[in-house]
Amino acid sequence: MTSLLVPATPQRERPETDDAADRGPSSTAAPRPRRLGKVLGWVFVAALLLGVSLLSLRFVATQPDLTGALHPDSVAPAGGKALAELTRQQGVEVSVTGSRAEAAAGVDDDTTLVLTDPFTLTDAAAEGLVGSADRVVLLTSSSRMLRLLDLGDPADPGGGRVEAGCTVSEFARVGTIEADRLFRPDAGVDGCFRDGSGDAAVLRAERDGRLVTLVEGSRLFSNAALAEDGNAALGLALLAQTDRVIWYVPSFQDSDITGQQEDTLGSLTPEWVTPAILLLMLAGIAAACWRGRRFGPLVAESLPVTVRASETMQGRARLTAKAADAAHAGAAIREGTVSRLSRRLGLSVRAGVREVADAASDRLRVPRGSLYELLGGPPPATDRDLVDLARKLAELEAAVENAVHIERNVP
Repeated sequence: MTSLLVPATPQRERPETDDAADRGPSSTAAPRPRRLGKVLGWVFVAALLLGVSLLSLRFVATQPDLTGALHPDSVAPAGGKALAELTRQQGVEVSVTGSRAEAAAGVDDDTTLVLTDPFTLTDAAAEGLVGSADRVVLLTSSSRMLRLLDLGDPADPGGGRVEAGCTVSEFARVGTIEADRLFRPDAGVDGCFRDGSGDAAVLRAERDGRLVTLVEGSRLFSNAALAEDGNAALGLALLAQTDRVIWYVPSFQDSDITGQQEDTLGSLTPEWVTPAILLLMLAGIAAACWRGRRFGPLVAESLPVTVRASETMQGRARLTAKAADAAHAGAAIREGTVSRLSRRLGLSVRAGVREVADAASDRLRVPRGSLYELLGGPPPATDRDLVDLARKLAELEAAVENAVHIERNVP
């Protein structure tokens, strides 16, 4: 049963003579000092400090892990190391890089550029990276990349089992796949692996002499699902057609998104306003201590019912899901992320988005602009955008968590 603490009425003090009478005759023997307990307490504190010091020598701070799904070096179920190794077994050289400049400089006529959603790059930087290669494979269903490359539009959510059904020779032996996302191709774009309504799982188009292929591969080519159906065959059909593959992995360190520092209330007010406010606050605190009411000790008082906080949270979640309000859900996820990051970074509970973004940027040594965009950008418009936003926020929280904790150094 939940208890409520309320101030009790101060008790009237009894005369000192009554207390003395109740205690009876006082003893003249001096109390024995408990020196042994104090010594043992200090010994325990010293041993604890010594143990923490020795243990800290075996730990070092590690770099935060900002890798997302389908990373070619990740052996996690959502990673893409299995596809990268399978491509290498076909005699193809696979290079992994997190620098768009290095990726653009390394491509040639016999190179395939592979990348997932470059969410840390601006539209111009993403177009420049894609335009640097003659053969590009996008393993993403990003609406932005569909728009930038004029490939098509996302179809209704959902996928299904589809077969190649097109004239592309590389897909002749792929067989059936379980597509996670389908698209409506634009004019001049070849759609492969179509369903009954004409929506396609793989889009392929020629853009200024450049072959661009797009497919949602976050689950299709993951380590956990690569052995299913024709997933591995489709991955080789996309990646193993040239002698070299450059796999670009987006990161906050390679971001070119810059944010503009807006004027704040503190920068617009005169310099004497802040000291005056602090002085008034101190005067208010002094007046409260001087004239404030003195409460007695707290006592426990039982409440009539017990209300669990999880009931309110679950009810609001059901209403949001029933209304399909992606923008409201995205705002709630961002608010929770900002609150947790502020506690993790030692900020005030009232810290705003920019304060949290600045602190996280200093901790992770990443550009501030990308964190401003991630924590305070426009709300998601669709469920797919909401899922992408939640994944990126979870990666940011994991990166901050790894940065503020020290992990065991593996020799």
